[in-house]
Amino acid sequence: MKTYLQIAVALGLSVAGAALLAGQAPAPVQNPLHRQYREGETLVYRMTGVNENWHYTIQADGIVKKDAAGAFFEEFQWSHMESNGQALALSAETAAYRQRITLDPNQNPSAPDLTKVDPKIIGPITDLMTFYVDLWLGNKLGALKKAGDHFYFRNPMPASSWADGTRVLVGQSAIDFDMTLKSVDAAAGTAVLVVGHVPPEKLTVTLPAAWMQTPVGDKPNNWVGVQKTQDGKISAAVGQETFTVELKVSLVDGKILSAHMDNLVKTVERICEDDALTKCSEPKPPEISRKIDIALVQ
Repeated sequence: MKTYLQIAVALGLSVAGAALLAGQAPAPVQNPLHRQYREGETLVYRMTGVNENWHYTIQADGIVKKDAAGAFFEEFQWSHMESNGQALALSAETAAYRQRITLDPNQNPSAPDLTKVDPKIIGPITDLMTFYVDLWLGNKLGALKKAGDHFYFRNPMPASSWADGTRVLVGQSAIDFDMTLKSVDAAAGTAVLVVGHVPPEKLTVTLPAAWMQTPVGDKPNNWVGVQKTQDGKISAAVGQETFTVELKVSLVDGKILSAHMDNLVKTVERICEDDALTKCSEPKPPEISRKIDIALVQ
C-alpha cells in the first residue's frame, strides 16, 4: 500500500490552473507555508512507522542543494533502520541512493526511482514524499493564509503507481486533497496544515479483474494491489484508501518540523492461481492500517 508516486509531477502541471478556476490564484506574499531555502542547510528526520504488526524506525539525513539553474532542492540519504530493537541491514544500492524532493512551488516534484532500493525502504521513501507533496501543494495553491482557511483540490490526473514490476505487479491509488490550515501560531512560530486524502467520486484506478469493480465502501474503489507471494501464487486486493496528514511547519523558513499520517485501507483480498486473477480463493475483508510519524531531530 503506497500513496502517489507519479502524482507530484502531475500536480505540477495542473494545480495552478485549478487554483485559478477556483478563483484563488497563487499568492506568494503572506503565505505561512512558504519555504525559505539556504544552500548547505542540513536536516535530520527520524521516522517511526507502524504498519500492521511491523514497527520500525529509520533516519533520513538531508542537505539543501542548488542546481545549475539556481533551483533549490533537498537531498536525503536513508540509514539506521531498526525494527523491534534490532538493526536491519540495507542493500549497498540503498546506501548509495539519494532522494531528491523540494518544497519550491516553482518546481515540479519528481517521483523517486524505486527500482534500485531495498524493498524495506520503499514505504519510508514514499511516505516522506507524501509529506512533502502535501506541503508543496498547500504552498503552491497559495489559498491557505490564515487559520481556518480550506481548499478542496480535485485531482484531475491518472492514478499513481508504486508497482516495482518484480514483486508488486499492480499498485495504484487515486485521491483528492481536502486541505485546511488548522492553526497559525505566531508566538510559537508554527503553522499546522491538515490534509485529508479522500477517494474521488469517479473510478480512476485500473482494475485488472471484474470482481474488483464492486465497491467496498460508499465511493468507487480507489486502491488496488497485486503482488507475488512466497509460494508462487498471487495476492490480489482492492479497496478504499483514506488517510489524514497533519504537518507542523516553521513560520521562520517553512521547513517541516514534524508530521503524522493515519492511513487506512478497507480491502477485499483473494489469493489467485493465474495472472488474469480469475482462479481465486473466497474473498477476505482485511483492513490495512498504518501510522507514520516524522520529527526533525537536527
